Amino acid sequence: MVLAMLNKQPDMVPVAPDISNMVPARLTGKPFWDIYLYQDPPLWKAYIHTMRKYGFDGWLPLYESYGVEEAVDEYTMIVEESPERVVTRRYAPGPDGELRWSDRVVVYQADQTPASKSVDTPGLNVERVPSWYRPIDRDRIPQVEPLEELYFKVKSEMGEDGVVGLSVWIPGPGSPEQIYEYYDNSEEVRRRAREMEEAAVARAEAMCSLKPDFIFIPYSGCFVWNTEESFRDLCLPTLQKVTAIAKKHGIPSQMHSCGPSRRLVEICANETDLSSINPLEMPPMGDCDLAEVKAKFGHRISLMGNLHTIDTMLKGSPDDVEKAAREAIDAAAAGGGFILSTGDQCGRDTPDENLYKLVEVAREYGKY
Repeated sequence: MVLAMLNKQPDMVPVAPDISNMVPARLTGKPFWDIYLYQDPPLWKAYIHTMRKYGFDGWLPLYESYGVEEAVDEYTMIVEESPERVVTRRYAPGPDGELRWSDRVVVYQADQTPASKSVDTPGLNVERVPSWYRPIDRDRIPQVEPLEELYFKVKSEMGEDGVVGLSVWIPGPGSPEQIYEYYDNSEEVRRRAREMEEAAVARAEAMCSLKPDFIFIPYSGCFVWNTEESFRDLCLPTLQKVTAIAKKHGIPSQMHSCGPSRRLVEICANETDLSSINPLEMPPMGDCDLAEVKAKFGHRISLMGNLHTIDTMLKGSPDDVEKAAREAIDAAAAGGGFILSTGDQCGRDTPDENLYKLVEVAREYGKY
């Protein structure tokens, strides 16, 4: 996996479907709030169990509070509890003794993940002022571990079965409101971006000092939220610095950006030191033709992707998975620098036989 991330040729094509959330949560057999609220088990442990069940190569980026959807403290209450969902909400005690409730709730559903953070609206069927609430079972929530301790614990459990990365975030818009703000108040947004850049550079150095298998740069929907203008203005300078730091330390860097990413691949390959990029989603989720991207940029950057998570992995047959996996290997494996994977996040009900088939094809057809 590390060789492939460095755009080199290993003995075979690594295979790592993106099943970081829903499939591991399902396989625990527990309501999903056990994993996302109470960390029982922690998501990373559920992932490693799932990886070993299917026999694929582990790919596990870590960050603080891994698997925790929201900070839970003495000011967090459960305001709804049913077999279908648990809803939590924060409050602040007012000077008049009344509780002032946040306008946001977190909805943990029994069989859907991750948890949904949402504005409290009638559409959620949540009371504006809760008529019932109770404290969270805080004794069930393990204390959040320092990232360094968590990393070495996860790395030890992963062993030689896969790679564990540490994350560094770069600035850039991630909501419609932030896009409007960029064009309405550009100087203030740029100022904050430069502050975030300083933090990202310091974090990259700190993460590299732990010698992770890779530095992970998550930016879901980078070119959903950005025009090329805003990307070059807000994001690219930090991305260039973070990838240069990873290169200096001899550690692969990998960026995750679901959605349209063809132009992102080109910029990263030509203007940064990024080692690897995923998930290279095909239409309609994205705009990447794997063979075209490999032909034009495969000599500069490692590729990870890109089977369709719905049509192929969720709804397709094992024969469909085999056909798509062979086509992906044919398109991008030559010379190394390719990790067989999927688009962003396989669905909860992805059939076992499809995941087993993906691994089988990689092991048999993906040998160099």
